[in-house]
Amino acid sequence: MRRLAGTWFAKALFVLLILSFAVWGIDDMVRNIGRDTAVARVGGEAIEAQEAQEAATRELQRITRQLQGSFTPDARIRRAVAEQAVDGLVLDRVQRQEAARMGVAVPDEAVRAYVFRIPGFQGPDGRFSREAFNGFLRNNDLSEGQFLNLLRTDLARQQLGGAVRAGAAAPAVLGERLLAWQLERRTATLVELPWDAAPEPPAPTEAQLARFHENEAARFSTPEYREVAVAVLNAARMMAQVEVSEREIEDSYAANRARWGTPERREVFQAIVPAEDAAAALAAQWRGGAEFPAIEEAARAAGGGATTLGVVAREDLPLPALAESAFALPAGGVSAPVRTPFGWHVLRAGAVTPGTQRGLEEVRAEIREALAAEKAADESFDRANRVEDALAGGATVAEAARRYDLGFAEVRLDAQGKAPDGTEAELPVAEPAREAALRAIFAAERGAAPRFAEGPWGFMAVEVRDVTPPALIPLEQVRAQVEEAWVAAQKRRFQEERAAALLAAARAGTPLAQAAEAAGLAPEQIGPFARQPGGGNPMPREALAPAFELPVGGATMVQLPRAFAVVQLLSVQRPEAASEPEALRALRAEVARGMAEDLEAQWQAALRRRADVRINPRLVQQIAGEDR
Repeated sequence: MRRLAGTWFAKALFVLLILSFAVWGIDDMVRNIGRDTAVARVGGEAIEAQEAQEAATRELQRITRQLQGSFTPDARIRRAVAEQAVDGLVLDRVQRQEAARMGVAVPDEAVRAYVFRIPGFQGPDGRFSREAFNGFLRNNDLSEGQFLNLLRTDLARQQLGGAVRAGAAAPAVLGERLLAWQLERRTATLVELPWDAAPEPPAPTEAQLARFHENEAARFSTPEYREVAVAVLNAARMMAQVEVSEREIEDSYAANRARWGTPERREVFQAIVPAEDAAAALAAQWRGGAEFPAIEEAARAAGGGATTLGVVAREDLPLPALAESAFALPAGGVSAPVRTPFGWHVLRAGAVTPGTQRGLEEVRAEIREALAAEKAADESFDRANRVEDALAGGATVAEAARRYDLGFAEVRLDAQGKAPDGTEAELPVAEPAREAALRAIFAAERGAAPRFAEGPWGFMAVEVRDVTPPALIPLEQVRAQVEEAWVAAQKRRFQEERAAALLAAARAGTPLAQAAEAAGLAPEQIGPFARQPGGGNPMPREALAPAFELPVGGATMVQLPRAFAVVQLLSVQRPEAASEPEALRALRAEVARGMAEDLEAQWQAALRRRADVRINPRLVQQIAGEDR
């Protein structure tokens, strides 16, 4: 042995053994050599999978709290949330890089002032509460540094986005055209031909009934029945098994105070001009009682513009200086000129809606339920993994249900959830998820190994034991129903032919009213009617869109729920937009907001293209848990 140990062969063998043990100990590092572990790269900057996983987890927790625990995230939801989280991180990176490129900075004082103004971080005395702030950080798995960095990035994004959005304005001619389109009214002749009003057809022959019975086999057949065993696990079932402490309730309330209240909201009008003296003149003119159209004209003459910001909360205003000024005004008050990087602003406050706050005792039960649902959802995933392992090991659905305390049912039912006696078959799923569960039951294959599938029902396993296919019911057993359906079909066909004849006459040049009277029908003149259904609109909903596509004198035929209708357009009324100044102002503001959103979306898309974004789909799947 000693002689062999001194040979070159033995030394080489020892080296190989040492290397193999070393590689075994750092297996993950070796396997990842040459493999990119970033879920995305933005301009060469990596977004690691752990950061994306944390963002996706926070988003799922936020959705759970917002919906008060009334949903269970299935595979599709988790995939969508993971993709949204990665997309949000990508957008954060591209905007952060753009802010750095343009030299946009957010001072510490601005971040501190913004944090102190967040309603959810304020105590009962209206001052900043460190306890509420810490509770928020704990509930969202954030450190103070992480949160402040996120906030700093968001404030920089607001500065950039606000600059992009500030250029949006709806031209007057566009607003006038759109308002005229919205307010357009039309008058038309309407003739309705209800199917029930058709004359009774002659009694059907035996051959006609037999042919109708065969042609409409789907209406006169027994449904497919399935005998199944179903086991279900969801957060609602787990909620009775989890506990929520008073401390957790209090921390959740402190971290989410804004959720249990409504912030003060007020209508805000803004004028912005490049010079301070022009802004001061606008403020004086506004305080003197000038109407908004006059302010718009004066602002344009001074090289700026004016717009309606709508009804907003304090946090909706991107610049702190504007928020402070707007929310310090009384209703109807006009601010002194306020300077920002975009120019000199003058603000006017309209109607003010005070904020409200619900106390802890008032919402204690809701918070308890939401936290219990969140805990139950986490426990559901753990138990679902154990059930899946049991099913994969050969356990039946009934055995797994008994072993893991699942909701369980053995039923015979059709695709509508009806038992053979016509009653509702009992399934261990919530009513909102019943329809989706039935689709899953009838998509399962007979003899296939059951799997614990995730869906709106939570987790569900289906074992198909027997399938009875549909069968045509003999005519003698359903003769009455076949005769009734045959008569209804004949009446429908009769009215359809009459409506087609009226339409042909109207298109040939005969007024619809005259053609209807000649056919013994009662025409009705409808209008003026608007585009929007409801609110007393006399035109049937199904006929509104076709009626607004017709030229004057044009005619069309429409099927209603239980009738046919023929419509001929008589006249069009287009009001002058100048006669509706308030409506025009509101519409232009709405269009401007839409244009601002489009501009910001295009700007973000341009930043993404320039940043050469690369996303790793495999790692996105891992974040969503699809490789589980």
